Amino acid sequence: MTDPDFLRPRPANHQPLTPLSFLDRAAAVFPDRLAVIHGDQRFSYRDLMARSRRLASRLAGEGIGKGDVVAALLFNTPPMLEAHYGVPMTGAILNAINTRLDAAGVAFILDHGGAKLVIADAELMPLLEEALALATNRPKVICYADPTAPGGREDGYEPWLAGGDPDHAWSWPDDEWQSIALNYTSGTTGDPKGVLYHHRGAALLATGNIVHAAQGMHPVYLWTLPMFHCNGWCFPWAVSIVAGTHVCLRAVRPGPIFDAIADHGVTMLCGAPIVMSTILAASPEEKRDFPQRVTFWTAAAPPPETVLAAMAEAGFEVTHVYGLTEVYGPAVVNEWHDEWNALPAPERARLKSRQGVRYQALEALDVMDPETMTPVPADGETMGEVMFRGNVVMKGYHANPSATEKAFAGGWFHSGDLAVRHPDGYIQLKDRSKDIIISGGENISSIEVEEALYRHPAVALCAVVAKPDEKWGETPLAFVELRPGAQASEAEIVAFVREHLAHFKCPREVVFGELPKTSTGKIQKFELRKRVAG
Repeated sequence: MTDPDFLRPRPANHQPLTPLSFLDRAAAVFPDRLAVIHGDQRFSYRDLMARSRRLASRLAGEGIGKGDVVAALLFNTPPMLEAHYGVPMTGAILNAINTRLDAAGVAFILDHGGAKLVIADAELMPLLEEALALATNRPKVICYADPTAPGGREDGYEPWLAGGDPDHAWSWPDDEWQSIALNYTSGTTGDPKGVLYHHRGAALLATGNIVHAAQGMHPVYLWTLPMFHCNGWCFPWAVSIVAGTHVCLRAVRPGPIFDAIADHGVTMLCGAPIVMSTILAASPEEKRDFPQRVTFWTAAAPPPETVLAAMAEAGFEVTHVYGLTEVYGPAVVNEWHDEWNALPAPERARLKSRQGVRYQALEALDVMDPETMTPVPADGETMGEVMFRGNVVMKGYHANPSATEKAFAGGWFHSGDLAVRHPDGYIQLKDRSKDIIISGGENISSIEVEEALYRHPAVALCAVVAKPDEKWGETPLAFVELRPGAQASEAEIVAFVREHLAHFKCPREVVFGELPKTSTGKIQKFELRKRVAG
């Protein structure tokens, strides 16, 4: 039966979902609530709304509107937060650029994304100027001189922003499918791909963050995760839902982290395992006592048991999450069961190392055979590819229809990650498809070998890649970064792993030294593979 026309969607009963509504409500309900802390700066939600509207006003004055791209080459500072609201208030698309890229990488993004304006930190202006010399695109540049950073360049952002209208009229998107952000992947196997987010997905993933973090009203969120990384996992928008406080952090350093937690009552932070290592490596002079229990969300490699124990002792409750740029950041969470607390520490660590189950905001998550598109058995052993389907999956890759069609083949988003599904439904990553080592016809999960390596008390970070071998085709090669002051020999490391794994899975060689990492702390295996290839 067809619904009569009077039951149609109309303004009274249908509005596009958008995270802009979160700031709108927070500023109306909690106008005097502290929204942003940065050095000596303090902005209320009234201030944050006014500054965001000023930004929208200035952008509109520059002729920027729906569908245009505004880039941000910024650290975790107030202008980056303001850009998450002010840019989409004009209908434009925010392109937050990785601050650790080289000039060629930035130039590619400026050209491919077509930004009409760039807001850049003064410290990053030399990088931007070098990139602009390589690019064909010529966007307008606004320089932000952070008052917490050493001087050297005149600030152009605050005077420019001050000329904007704090009451600038803004409107919700015409369509919740409208693009809100453009994020570029790392491009480890070619040019990076531009991932397009829509307002609907950003609103839903941000809401999912609040549901699964269970922070309650007015949390205090510390910015250890780069906001350029999947739009800070959508937390720039999520924190406004509960009128929380953003504590900006220009650089991840142990002293400022402990100072922020102790002085501002931080309740949550996120980051890769390298952030945990930074916290745990703090000197006695840098450490501060704090009474609250702090939630720490981590992605990438599962934390080893020793790290989990040390973080717990330091006052942090670690939750493992998983996602990709293409799903707005974390869309899978290791939901913890109370009864697991009674298990022995090694078993708790094993359960905590699993990626987990789908977010409330994600409609479907499965581990499937990518050829037949059928789910693998939930036996904890059979590997398949992690597949996503739902409203928090990207629109597609900007100006790249072939890659988009390939990613969505069979009605699911193909992650490229290999995993198993356990009998209780929790998934556990085993590798990227390109990182599986095939030795003598047997598949070896590099993650499984790395998990064994992490159990060694001297190992701080590790990565395992394939090394060509005349007899076996490939064998595992381990790269190991030792803890400060720790010592271990190659023979000791190899013998240790052989105690925990089948011998054919164990590395024959160990290379010691600092591992190459991305700006978000992930180990760059592609760089290690280059070293092996010579």
